[in-house]
Amino acid sequence: MVQSKKERYGFLAFCLLPTFILFLIFTIYPLFSGMYYSFFEMSGSSSNKEFVGLANYVKLLNDEIFPHTIWHDYFLVITKVIGIMILATFFAVALTQLRIKEAPFYRIVFFFPNIMSIVVIGILWMFIFNPDLGLINSGLEALGLEDWTKAWLGDPDTALSALVLPSVWAGIGLFMLMLMGGILTIPKSFYEAATVDGANGWQQFWKVTVPLVWPQIKNSILYIVITTLNGSFIIVQVMTEGGPDNSTQVMGSYLYQQAFQRNNFGYGATIGVAILILSLITVLLLQKFMKREKIQY
Repeated sequence: MVQSKKERYGFLAFCLLPTFILFLIFTIYPLFSGMYYSFFEMSGSSSNKEFVGLANYVKLLNDEIFPHTIWHDYFLVITKVIGIMILATFFAVALTQLRIKEAPFYRIVFFFPNIMSIVVIGILWMFIFNPDLGLINSGLEALGLEDWTKAWLGDPDTALSALVLPSVWAGIGLFMLMLMGGILTIPKSFYEAATVDGANGWQQFWKVTVPLVWPQIKNSILYIVITTLNGSFIIVQVMTEGGPDNSTQVMGSYLYQQAFQRNNFGYGATIGVAILILSLITVLLLQKFMKREKIQY
């Protein structure tokens, strides 16, 4: 039986309708609700609200803490992108290009943190950074470097940097597998031709591997940036709660503090709008900067 074009499109629309409804309910509606509430002063615990116009945005521009949260978020973005992409690329190339018999085992080991809850990861690394019983200070003492030990999460100079380690550790496995998938699709004849032309391993990596897996690299970087700007507050809340002295406060944790701890829901919604705008601008700039012509092979 031959279906008309109208029937085919109708069937596709019927299949996509449930997903579209869920998207409207859980994405579009909260998005516009947050924008709406940002123009009000409200506690969030009652239906009473007072329209204040742009007062919350003026308050945000004059907020002394918020600029620091932006810097902290982008510090985590930059360090996570560098750390995760370097390590994920290294392991992806090693497990695909080198003849390692235990490669399947290592893939499982590196991916294991991705199946763990970020809350569990945060608690685990809190024990690792514990100044008295933690693995880091214990290791330094065993090496005779007692002067280097410190309260890593309790020192404003080291607390933010300490959050990078669990974030990078938790993200390597997923992006390693993404890059491995791209590398394994590259025909071996490309590397053989590069070898015949006299290219060494490093040159083959830059001239063959990187250009051909650039879509995976680009998507990985964008994913890290988006999830960090919108989700770094989880690891912050678990490990430091924004302290000490707001040295690890990020935009998301500051939103949580204002909206749910200080019952300033309208101002929290304003911070959420700022996160949305900064995330959108960052992603658009990155897409433009990383845009390359797609290579066909």
